Amino acid sequence: MIRALRAQNNVIVDLTELAFADSSVMLDLAVLARRLRARGRGILVRGAQPQVLALITQVGLHRLPAIRLEPAPAFA
Repeated sequence: MIRALRAQNNVIVDLTELAFADSSVMLDLAVLARRLRARGRGILVRGAQPQVLALITQVGLHRLPAIRLEPAPAFA
């Protein structure tokens, strides 16, 4: 998290290989988003698997102003 807070640009969080997430992951992302927003930056959450994306929307993380979602691409 410290490295992300020191970044001069928006932060990309790639969740492509994350198959499971719980409330601690959501809390970490929310705290990071809040701190980055205070510095005029935000987070792009990239590649969240369907089950992780469902959790993000259930807890309302996607509604935070500093967070943008880019879902995982569908594989054929």
